Amino acid sequence: MSIHIHKPYAPIEKLELDIAVKKNIQVYLKREDYSHPFISGNKWRKLKYHLLEAERQEKRQLVSFGGAYSNHLLATAAAAAKYKFNSYAFVRGEKVDNQVLKLCALFGMHIHFVSRTAYQNKEELYHTYFGSNPNAFYIPEGGSGELGEKGVSEIMQEPEMQTFDVILASVGTGGTLKGLIKGVAENKLNSQVHGIVVLKGAEQMKEEYAHFNSNSYQLHFQYHGGGYAKHTAELVTFQNKFASQTGILLDLVYEAKMMWALINLIEADYFKPGTKLCALHNGGTVGILSS
Repeated sequence: MSIHIHKPYAPIEKLELDIAVKKNIQVYLKREDYSHPFISGNKWRKLKYHLLEAERQEKRQLVSFGGAYSNHLLATAAAAAKYKFNSYAFVRGEKVDNQVLKLCALFGMHIHFVSRTAYQNKEELYHTYFGSNPNAFYIPEGGSGELGEKGVSEIMQEPEMQTFDVILASVGTGGTLKGLIKGVAENKLNSQVHGIVVLKGAEQMKEEYAHFNSNSYQLHFQYHGGGYAKHTAELVTFQNKFASQTGILLDLVYEAKMMWALINLIEADYFKPGTKLCALHNGGTVGILSS
């Protein structure tokens, strides 16, 4: 069987935000969340070449990693079912039951909870359980790595994406941001990529980007809302207000933090008047049911 992964449906819409209009900033939202209800956003793009490589190697067991609210695991489970793979996940931390993991299981994914200590060495976990399995295919946490970044970089091949001064996205494992930076460089664009880091105390992440042109990107660490999968009352209020005023749902793990940061940066005159900016909505709205 040969799989075909079509180009995701991800239109761009303009957001009429009062603060953006006041500051003369054009804000657009790339609706990556429209691509698929479960393999949505950057997950569709990051999984693309992992799936194609697994198919090329004739391996049918996808093995990956994530937290209990992982959009990546849900996307992997759904993609595995869609393209006739089996899926297995090492999940970080104590055993929990939530809507995201229920959907993963519904798509046929085997869930294996491991301690946070054991989770730190993912390659060891993989080799312990799958090292002698010739049918297994390793997918990094978040679908990152060169294959994941390659899929994301293709966003910047789209003509409309090449018209923006600033591209902004939430950052977890960092694969999406790296892919966007690569896409900008490969297409010889002047766009600057901004990443809103949703992890607390992740400043060491800067080292992973040292090989990129420092003028091509910017990381923002002050909008984590308490840490990964954590949030403040202020963020919840923002999420509710944004949904009621725009009709757009944002999850509290990634996209609410990203949009909250964007509005705060505009209010602080971080971007020059006249800037044309595109933020990526990378899905994750299923997580709202578990929050």
